[in-house]
Amino acid sequence: MSVLQGKRVVITGSSRGLGRAVAIEMAKAGAQVVINGTNAEALAETAALIAKAGGEAVGVVGSVADSAVCATLVKTCVEVFGGIDVLVNNAGQVRDRTLLKMSDEDFDEVIAVHLRGAFMCGKHAALAMKEQGGGHIINITSSSGLAGGFGQSNYAAAKAGMLGLMYTWVMELARANIRCNAFWPIAATEMTQVVFDQAARAAAAKGEAAPPPAALGFGSPTEVAQGLVWLASDLSARFNGQCFTFNGRKTALWTAPREVHEVFRETPFSVEDLADHYAALEPLAPYQPRFVE
Repeated sequence: MSVLQGKRVVITGSSRGLGRAVAIEMAKAGAQVVINGTNAEALAETAALIAKAGGEAVGVVGSVADSAVCATLVKTCVEVFGGIDVLVNNAGQVRDRTLLKMSDEDFDEVIAVHLRGAFMCGKHAALAMKEQGGGHIINITSSSGLAGGFGQSNYAAAKAGMLGLMYTWVMELARANIRCNAFWPIAATEMTQVVFDQAARAAAAKGEAAPPPAALGFGSPTEVAQGLVWLASDLSARFNGQCFTFNGRKTALWTAPREVHEVFRETPFSVEDLADHYAALEPLAPYQPRFVE
């Protein structure tokens, strides 16, 4: 089913893992794809796999932490394929440390790739999309950005920031017929391998076999890529400003943060008034999403 026939797509961080699977599946669905990564050999392998599947792709080597690379990605798509219909801000890395151990470099490098890269790619893509009459920007987020992650102050801040970009772009770009959505993929990749290693150690301590990724709520990259193929297509055209969860077998929509227990007064609250008001309310429990039923 060629649901992306005629779509011109840029996918950052698509030389391996989930990004590679998304590029291959989008190309299979008819898209012309600009792929990206910092490893030229891995990028060439992805391009070869796309060609083998009958798709069309061109690669741009470099990190999206570099604004020139972001500009080149969009320029390449426009010059080679005649425009850009979809941008998928997927590029990322992790440098996990707890807050007390995380260095300035650990924080800055993760922010640069995820958040700054998404901003710069988004800006260049939006300019081109506005010129041609519309498009769609998809920011790849994570459970860390939605609900926090131990040892991931940098990654969580970046992924939460990408949601902030998405919500802002929805307001700013609607007049240019540009949609913006976010997508939390739950896929078994090199980046999520730490989860499976921890599960294997816990199982071994009990004398049990390591659970497969599916039992932990993770889909294969190819399975999870189907969600992004759908989101990038016109089948999702009525969705804008949304955040989706998908692991191949589970899908859900996240609600945006919203106020509860609102109280308005004619006169200002005093400290004592606030103490009395909140004494009657239970604090909201932190939300942790389920990966499996």
